[in-house]
Amino acid sequence: MPTLSALAVGFAFAALLGACGQGPGSSHNLSMSLQLGEAAPKVRTKTLADVGGDVSRITTYRQPDERMYQYSVDRALASGKPILLEFATPAHCTPCDRQLQMIKSLMQKYQTQMIFLHMDQYDNPEAYKAFRVPGDPWTFVIDKRGVVRFQQAGSMLYNELEGAIQSAL
Repeated sequence: MPTLSALAVGFAFAALLGACGQGPGSSHNLSMSLQLGEAAPKVRTKTLADVGGDVSRITTYRQPDERMYQYSVDRALASGKPILLEFATPAHCTPCDRQLQMIKSLMQKYQTQMIFLHMDQYDNPEAYKAFRVPGDPWTFVIDKRGVVRFQQAGSMLYNELEGAIQSAL
């Protein structure tokens, strides 16, 4: 008979695999997530300053861009700029890793017009709960008034994501 710790590890592993790559066709109920037209939750999340500048304490991403960890969600919402908020946990999710690479390239183009934030479930679980995100990757575009204008579960194409950004600018 398996030990309690073996069962716990098995359940944790299954939960991690279940979170990765949830797309529109997944079994997760998308109506449970934050909807278009809703105000984005003003949740306090960790920033690079909160972890003493040690980016490894805020993300599992192997190639992080420090600009994505400068603002807490609540401070970003107060800035009056549109926000691209990406929920991704690349330590166990290959689509998350690819999505973050794409976002970094778009950030080069739009960084003066928009705030880009990345939330890793291990380091900012309160954001996952506030935005009702059941898996990742999951993308939100929030307008300058703090209203959700775009959200999508799963991986996106470059042109899809850029279109969502442009519609919020």
